[in-house]
Amino acid sequence: MDEHPDPFDYPKDWEADLVLSDGGTVHLRPIVPSDAEALLAFHGRMSQRTRYLRYFGAYPQIPPRDLERFTTVDHRDRVAFVASLGDDIVAVARYERIDKGPTAEVAFVVEDRHQSRGLGPILLEHLAAAARESGIQRFVAEVLAENGAMLGVFRAAGYHLAREMEEGVFHLEFAIDPTDESVAVGRSREQAAEARSVHNLLHPRSVALIGASADPDKVGYAVLGNLLRADFAGPVFPVNAERRSVRGVRAYANVLDIPDPVDLAVVAVPAEHMDEVMDACLAKGVKALVVISSGFGESGPAGEGVERRLVAEARAHGMRVVGPNALGVVNTDPEVRLNATLAPVLPGRGRTGFFSQSGALGIAILADAKARGLGLSTFVSAGNRADVSGNDLLQYWETDPATDVVLLYLESFGNPRKFARLARRLGRVKPIVAVKSGRNAVLPALAATSVEVDEASVQALFEQAGVIRVESIAQLFDTALLLAHQPLPKGVRVAVVGNSSAIGVLAADVALGQGLELAGSPVDVGSSAAPDVLADAVRAELSRDDVDALVVVFVPPLSTPGAAYARALREVAAGDKPIVSTFLATEGIPAELAVAGPDGSPARGSIPSYPSPERAVQALARATRYAAWRSAPQGHPARPENVDAETARALVSSTVDDGGVELTDADAVRLLSCYGIEVVPHRTVTSADEAVAAAEELGYPVAVKATGDRWWRRPDLEGVRLDLATGEAVRAAFADLAELSEVADLYVQRMAHKGIGCSIGLQDDPSFGTLVSFGLSGVVSDLLGDRAYRAVPLTDTDAAALVRAPKAAPLLTGYRGGEPVDLDALADLVLRVAALAEDVPQVRWLALEPILSGPAGARAVGARVRVGPPPSQQDSGPRRLRSIRK
Repeated sequence: MDEHPDPFDYPKDWEADLVLSDGGTVHLRPIVPSDAEALLAFHGRMSQRTRYLRYFGAYPQIPPRDLERFTTVDHRDRVAFVASLGDDIVAVARYERIDKGPTAEVAFVVEDRHQSRGLGPILLEHLAAAARESGIQRFVAEVLAENGAMLGVFRAAGYHLAREMEEGVFHLEFAIDPTDESVAVGRSREQAAEARSVHNLLHPRSVALIGASADPDKVGYAVLGNLLRADFAGPVFPVNAERRSVRGVRAYANVLDIPDPVDLAVVAVPAEHMDEVMDACLAKGVKALVVISSGFGESGPAGEGVERRLVAEARAHGMRVVGPNALGVVNTDPEVRLNATLAPVLPGRGRTGFFSQSGALGIAILADAKARGLGLSTFVSAGNRADVSGNDLLQYWETDPATDVVLLYLESFGNPRKFARLARRLGRVKPIVAVKSGRNAVLPALAATSVEVDEASVQALFEQAGVIRVESIAQLFDTALLLAHQPLPKGVRVAVVGNSSAIGVLAADVALGQGLELAGSPVDVGSSAAPDVLADAVRAELSRDDVDALVVVFVPPLSTPGAAYARALREVAAGDKPIVSTFLATEGIPAELAVAGPDGSPARGSIPSYPSPERAVQALARATRYAAWRSAPQGHPARPENVDAETARALVSSTVDDGGVELTDADAVRLLSCYGIEVVPHRTVTSADEAVAAAEELGYPVAVKATGDRWWRRPDLEGVRLDLATGEAVRAAFADLAELSEVADLYVQRMAHKGIGCSIGLQDDPSFGTLVSFGLSGVVSDLLGDRAYRAVPLTDTDAAALVRAPKAAPLLTGYRGGEPVDLDALADLVLRVAALAEDVPQVRWLALEPILSGPAGARAVGARVRVGPPPSQQDSGPRRLRSIRK
């Protein structure tokens, strides 16, 4: 190792943008010698007490010798991070290795006015991650007994803490490997911080519109009008350099001229003016930006650079950014009344949150929601998602008391692994409905490792995360209307009531096709039944113990107004069983089927109506599948035993290059063995004598096979000789195969016990991140694409379900008298592969095939592994915002 490393040459992936507990942001990076002046200024701003608690003495100034030592580190044995806000250092954290061993002393200090913002815990996370990379295993710290805040940071970190006290000083010591508790603590803090940052965005006390205009053809005109029409609860400050007022509101030439604080700035100026706008916003201390302007990343490389610079500057100065190229944000809370969008029509107040990646569709989406009677709590159209993404909104909605249902329109995932984790957690308490477009678009960077996943598996992957996937905006609203206004079904048993046998049978047929069960034949009250007859029939079906949900399909007779039937239905509908209807071919919630909320909008208990019985039943079926997922056992994160992640990472890091590479057989076997995955041993041979020697070393019986021949699928393949029990048979097999001109290498492999051939795979997917797949070996399974998929991370329940998911899985459980295989052993292999994917993200593709599975266990016979640079967006390690730097 270089004894005099460059102090400016630190690992670039140690840089990070961090969200703090109050929702603000700071930038974290390793310290460098040029930070000396900023460090002196930081030290000078600290109070005497803060300096005393950090240095155990007054320490009024940093002497030149100490300053050089503090700012010049080797980024291995001596590491220091600075957290900066703008040009100012606001916190410093450092460790120093003790006696070249596996232990380091850790310390950090936070400027007084930035204490209690959550900087201490997140600095500790990043220091520990850096230390683990350098082979450090334990931290020690000396903390004054009166420094309760610092002691609290260590106590609450989730590590197993040992402490001793002597002469008023606590000596703390703890291992820094992540524990279940430390990971849970970090993710809980992440959720709270990211939720708070979105809360700040959606609950501003004041709004500045930069680019406000009196020209009706300009964006700044429409946005200002919408802010005013919504009657925003705080002051609105138009910014226009050429006018003293805009639309009757006092205007300011620059954001800096506004006399009051500005929480939210909505930007509607051309991209080429963004730098000067940002300078003013940073100087003003604006807390959040909504950039409606276009001409950024969507316009090409030049725009991408402007976009990255915008977000980097905003985060470094404590701001979050929606956009650019965004439609805007809405909060219908009567205490806020915010419409900072281009949309002139808003739905009423409701309990549904909506995130849309598409600004172009946003206006139509909001108008459609209003027309159908679907009220919203909040709406965010994030455009390019340069900063705030759907994941941030999931964090916010999880604890938002005003939101019960979450709707997503997604074109891509910023961080698919994190999305799966957040959605699975949120989905346990609030339903998530998502339209995902661009499903078959594969990112160029993943072209070598991405695979198409069939639609059934796509559905399963979304359901694994608790997401109700729909194919269109119409289906999104169909499902949302039911979830927002009716209870979840407790089971799959459905009753049908109507006044037409034909329509009732159609509804029943769709229900059976959707996997629902009929609770008896459809009830036909007759084409001329009075409203009270309909009400009695509905009441009777709802009272049955064997009915979980009700479908009402009704066309009122010409002689009686339809409103009377609707009111009769609404009056008997209250209860814990959901009702969907096809009523007068009405789409949405007509007034007669609505239960009015405080502002007159349809509220809980309203009955949604659909234009056709098919759409009504399909919406009910989606809600039923979601309810079943939500009530099913969650499972637990399953960490397999006998795992050596450190050795695995070292092995992979020595082979990864920028283009990726397939591991040699020997390296693949060594890597898998780090995770307790044994591969039936084999040897490469070049002569008959070597073949016999290999067979004797491995133990008879053996197989001799040609390179690349998939002999486990085709036992009759010409390039394979199986079940050889003598040296003479091995010599003869080698001689036969050596004559094949296409053979490059020959292998001798110990014969594995007989069993059913299976395969486990690992690959990237642009929508879901890393996928684990499982299927049975064979030409038919390949032809039919009979493979099941789950997204990493997996729980024990996921693994058990995965090995039972393929259509051919009954062959593993004793189909037609066959002997059942050890499914637990297969599930254990799945969990080991998933753990490898999480611990070593450089593994981009893997195939264990064949896995011979029988009653006594499962063992891999063949293995291939491809490694490469890890995905840019991961969901492990210390908390950080999604990277925007190249």
